[in-house]
Amino acid sequence: MTESLRMEVRVRAQHCCEYCLAQEIISHDPFSAEHIIPSAKGGKDELSNLAWSCLGCNFHKFTATTAIDLVSEEFVSLFNPRENSWDEHFKWNEDSTIIIGLTAIGRATINRLKLNREGLINLRAILVAAGKHPPILRK
Repeated sequence: MTESLRMEVRVRAQHCCEYCLAQEIISHDPFSAEHIIPSAKGGKDELSNLAWSCLGCNFHKFTATTAIDLVSEEFVSLFNPRENSWDEHFKWNEDSTIIIGLTAIGRATINRLKLNREGLINLRAILVAAGKHPPILRK
C-alpha cells in the first residue's frame, strides 16, 4: 500500500477510527488503513476497501467480515464504512461513553470489535468532560 493511499484513507476518515470513532490525535496507539474485505479473503489495496482503524478495532476485527448478532442469534455482515452510515447502525448513550447498536449490523460489530472496551469507555468519559468527545465529523 502506498503512503499516499494510506494518507487519503486517513484524511477521508478525518483522523478518526471509522468503527469506534476514536480520535487519532488522542490515541497512544498507531492507526492504520484496515482492509474491510481482508487481503486473505481477496480484498484489494483500493480506497473503496480501506477504512481508517485504531489498533484495537483492527485487532478485534482481524479477518472477520461477519459476526453474530446476539439479539437474533444470526450471523450478519459487519459494519462497512464504505457502504453503511455510522448513524444508521450506531448511536451514543446519554453520556456519549457507550456505543449502542441500532441494527443487527451495529450490534454484531460492537460485539466482534469490542467497541465498548473498558479503556475506550474510560477515555470517552475523560474526553466528554474535556469537551472533546464525541468527535464532530463532516458528512
